[in-house]
Amino acid sequence: MALFEILLAMLLAAALLSMFATRIGVPYPTLLALGGAGLALLPGMPTIAVEPELILALFVAPVLLDAAHDVSWRDLKSNWRPVLSLVLVAVGLTTIAVALAARFFVPEMPWAAAITLGALLAPPDAVAALAVMRSVSPPHRLRVVLEGESLLNDASSLLIYKLAVATVALGTFSPASIAPTMLLMSVGSVAVGWVLAKVVTRMTLFVHDPATATIIQFVATFGVWVMAEHLGLSGVITVVAFGVTAGRRSSEASNTEVRVKSFAAWETATTVLNVLAFTMVGLQLRPIVANLNAAQWRDYPLYALAILSIVIGVRLTWVLLYGAVRLVSGHQPDQLLGTWTGTLKSGLVVGWSGMRGIVTVAAALALPQGFPQREFIQLVAFVVVLGTLVIQGLTLKPLLKALRFPADTVVADEIRRAREAVALAALQSLGDREGDAVERLRVKYGEAIAAAKADHDMGISADTALRLSTLPASRQALDRLRQDGTIGDEAFRAVEEELDWLELGAARPSTP
Repeated sequence: MALFEILLAMLLAAALLSMFATRIGVPYPTLLALGGAGLALLPGMPTIAVEPELILALFVAPVLLDAAHDVSWRDLKSNWRPVLSLVLVAVGLTTIAVALAARFFVPEMPWAAAITLGALLAPPDAVAALAVMRSVSPPHRLRVVLEGESLLNDASSLLIYKLAVATVALGTFSPASIAPTMLLMSVGSVAVGWVLAKVVTRMTLFVHDPATATIIQFVATFGVWVMAEHLGLSGVITVVAFGVTAGRRSSEASNTEVRVKSFAAWETATTVLNVLAFTMVGLQLRPIVANLNAAQWRDYPLYALAILSIVIGVRLTWVLLYGAVRLVSGHQPDQLLGTWTGTLKSGLVVGWSGMRGIVTVAAALALPQGFPQREFIQLVAFVVVLGTLVIQGLTLKPLLKALRFPADTVVADEIRRAREAVALAALQSLGDREGDAVERLRVKYGEAIAAAKADHDMGISADTALRLSTLPASRQALDRLRQDGTIGDEAFRAVEEELDWLELGAARPSTP
């Protein structure tokens, strides 16, 4: 019961902090991590110990699946070079630079342990960066690159991490024997994720109850992760392959009500998990601090701050260098951002969007007892996560505003074309049918096509707008009927839901 009470208090405090963060224009992960650290240092605050493997499965799997399901495969393919440069090169350079620095500061640290530290610090957590970007509306291409990176960088860094930890345990490292294992793990993870997505998608075709379908989706998400881990595969790669495959299914391949309600449930669940995850980041400070002696207290924080600057500097340097090399080598610049100036601007934003998060903390906590320099690794991981969330998280929004990116209408233009196409297809499907109802529908679809060409929501016709204006009166009448006892709550809820669906179906936003 005590743990349950603490969990409720954490959720309430995190919700209040998130509201406050939104009000003052600060990314909520930053305030949540700081709030968690403050709670951890309060006298008498119990230590909340969660198994690291559970942290990864509980917090990373559903959020990763949600992102993979929504990713634009077309946009990801068109931006594969910058994404892979971050996933492979930036991760590799960060791992090497951190390992060298760790060995310099702590010479007795084995190379495998130093590489372990570099690997767990390498993957940025794009949740905080994307939370900032959604409030500022940066160029679409930058969001695509960061979203694509967030799907794959955990996989590359955690593979290095697992190999380094295994090397410490075995005492030897053989590239010849490791390479086939890594290849099999990667290919096997993609294959298993693809097969499971096909199976689960076929299953949900026969489920028409939204609550049941949502339960199956969540069980499948965690089940895919757990199955991958038991098979010795990468949980990250398997879940990403599962999510991307499931997200490519046809719009007709699922029940409309199931889709709408399950999407709403997923949005709520991933928000709650993100809130808890970043709060947990701060709460891990207590067990880390408790294991340090006086000498370590004197030196380790300084080493951690130095490594924090290296982590930030390596990513920023690589992104800017990559953009400069592409321009010098004759590649066409981005049409929206221009040449050198645009490349510098976009490079600054992507390079500065390197906040670390729950994956780094979970990987550090997952190190076995007796691992070389375990306390040092855990402290550095915490400092880097909290430092990047504070330094970059609080300055990314001002940076985006200062750079003054031009308006990007890529998504808005595509939405307009799609609205016009679906309305025209619906109009043509009427064929030669006649009747008053057909003529009224032809008029409505004609209005929808005109609205799409004018870049307005095709559902907001003059009739719909007029009906929406009557909804407040309808709701007031419904409230009065319940208040005076004319109808009961069951009837009230049924009619209220009908009004809600009418409002939600017609009052959609006209901009992405």
